[in-house]
Amino acid sequence: MKLIDQKTKAIMEECKVRARDAGLSFDNETLEYIVTNKDMLDLSPKVMIPTLYDYWVHDVEVLKQYGKYKLYPNNPYETVINTRPAISFYNDNNPDWMNIMIFYHVLGHIDFFQNSILFEHTWNDDFAGQALADKRLIESLRSRHGRWVDYSLEFARSIDNITGYFHGLSRNNIPAEKMPEDKLSYYFDVFLQEEKKLSTNNIYKEISRYNALHDQNPDMAGSMFFSDVKNKYPEFEALYTESRKSEKKEYIDLMQFLLDNSPILNFRKNAWMKSVMAVVRNTSLYFAPQIRSKICNEGWASYWHDKLFRMDDRIKGHEVGYARLNAGVTSISRVGLNPYAIGLRLLQYIEDLADKGKLNYRYQILRNSEKRDNYNTNAGLGKDAIFDIRSSFTDFMLINTFVDQDFVDMYNLFVVGQRYNQQRQTVEYYVKSRKAEDYKKMLIDSLYHPPVIEVDESKSGGEKLYLKHQFEGKQLIKDFVPDVLMGIEYLWGAEVSLETTEIVLKRPATPNGTAKKELRPVLYTMKGRKVSKKNL
Repeated sequence: MKLIDQKTKAIMEECKVRARDAGLSFDNETLEYIVTNKDMLDLSPKVMIPTLYDYWVHDVEVLKQYGKYKLYPNNPYETVINTRPAISFYNDNNPDWMNIMIFYHVLGHIDFFQNSILFEHTWNDDFAGQALADKRLIESLRSRHGRWVDYSLEFARSIDNITGYFHGLSRNNIPAEKMPEDKLSYYFDVFLQEEKKLSTNNIYKEISRYNALHDQNPDMAGSMFFSDVKNKYPEFEALYTESRKSEKKEYIDLMQFLLDNSPILNFRKNAWMKSVMAVVRNTSLYFAPQIRSKICNEGWASYWHDKLFRMDDRIKGHEVGYARLNAGVTSISRVGLNPYAIGLRLLQYIEDLADKGKLNYRYQILRNSEKRDNYNTNAGLGKDAIFDIRSSFTDFMLINTFVDQDFVDMYNLFVVGQRYNQQRQTVEYYVKSRKAEDYKKMLIDSLYHPPVIEVDESKSGGEKLYLKHQFEGKQLIKDFVPDVLMGIEYLWGAEVSLETTEIVLKRPATPNGTAKKELRPVLYTMKGRKVSKKNL
């Protein structure tokens, strides 16, 4: 692995200029490395972070990748990681013209990382440096505690696999002063209106008084304003404090709950285990936005590499090669899901809608197909619309909002089904549905959605920990439940119970009918590294 040469770096810098002229925004400093296929295989289990902590599962994954490569040799073109500065890796087999196209693709990713609100909590961090510090910490702990460090890592990662961190991300991206429980919101929206029942005119006077103080001294406006409120309404502070107590308790994921409340982790001699769990949790929090924006991110990068490279004069003589490469990356998969293809086409579809003024209620209520086809107000807002999508949308929001029947029909999309041909003894694929709601459901079902497992504090007593799985139509993988519960018991230090729901087959499917299934609530209990199960 080595840095790109000065000639190639100059090409990258020129691509940056053209990308910025087109509207992309990113830091000036970036690092580009040339790597071999072996380097790619070695780094992929570490999410391409060279400084990530060492763990035996990474070595197993590397061996697995070697085996796959022998059977199916391939040349990954690039990969980019969200660090400061952004680091990207390029295969040593890439010709110069291909690297130009890939540079545009990478710059699209970097723009997404540095401007999407999902990644806001990563904007000021150098994760490569933090990962190196974590790696050194893990090695230091291994020298003192030996294999127990790897046990803690394994158990923490098993819990990490069932933790989505969605609520943690939402808290990271909403500043405290904008939370609903803000003191000003309570004063104006609740206290004055519901408690004091002031007239609208008097409430406006209070708002104007606060605004005047804020204009004079923004830093002291709050304290000065509530000092006067205290004199005028002595009961305000008590009512505000009581309202905070009655608010819905903040959601805490299982990993954070164990860190905060585990009896065994709170022993001084076991404090090092908290450090191990914190490393696993913080690493997952850093990468969580990428999991939830795969389609948006890849679609955005594909949109810009296609747009910018086709406008670049250096494409001359390589049009056929580019067409083949681009088609291989962004072609729609008839079976399965290609995030590059769906993301790219959704952005192009949204841009076209916004340019024609179709992103409004007047167009949405039209039912005449001819009028819908010919509707065009020449709004010219396409570029603004896709930049808004880049800044604030997740994959779920993108799919749920914009996958409609017009989109499905435009690209001839459909849901594929499977059936067994008894005569030929083969599995056949067929078009199961061309309806937008079915295609949307297929896309949403393919998104990352870990199980929701919460701590039921009302049933947890003494040293016992009681967990409850929110059943959402999919059962937990039963083979994995004992091992995960053993890890939780180890980190909690006492008995652990898990309430969940399992799908029981009462009658198998017949040629003329469907299978009959039953939902059965069950309780798993792990005590002394022995698991038991009973029906509820």
